[in-house]
Amino acid sequence: MQGRSTKRQKEQARKQHQQEKDAKREQRKKDKGDKTPRQPGEVDPDIADIIPGPQPVVEY
Repeated sequence: MQGRSTKRQKEQARKQHQQEKDAKREQRKKDKGDKTPRQPGEVDPDIADIIPGPQPVVEY
């Protein structure tokens, strides 16, 4: 009965993968809640180095 053990292994692997995904999801949720909000007037770090307007030509 090779098929049953293979099916069981696949089911266990799927269950383990789902548990890992759930743990990562919980960790992201926790990390998101730990962030301190920015103060008014503070620069957003995601866009701090962006320069508006035409960009300079890169010389190779």
